[in-house]
Amino acid sequence: MNVNVHCAEGEAKFWLEPQIELARNHNLSRKQLQAIETIIKERQNELRNAWTKHFSS
Repeated sequence: MNVNVHCAEGEAKFWLEPQIELARNHNLSRKQLQAIETIIKERQNELRNAWTKHFSS
């Protein structure tokens, strides 16, 4: 289970399980990655539910 983040500056992939962890980064700064990880942590239940719904159909 993962989240892919794309923006003008670059992209990143975060694993959601077994814990939130950066899997890949391309051109994003440490500050950007920290901000993204904070958002993922705040919305992790919503992200997991959306992922499950999307890939279960």
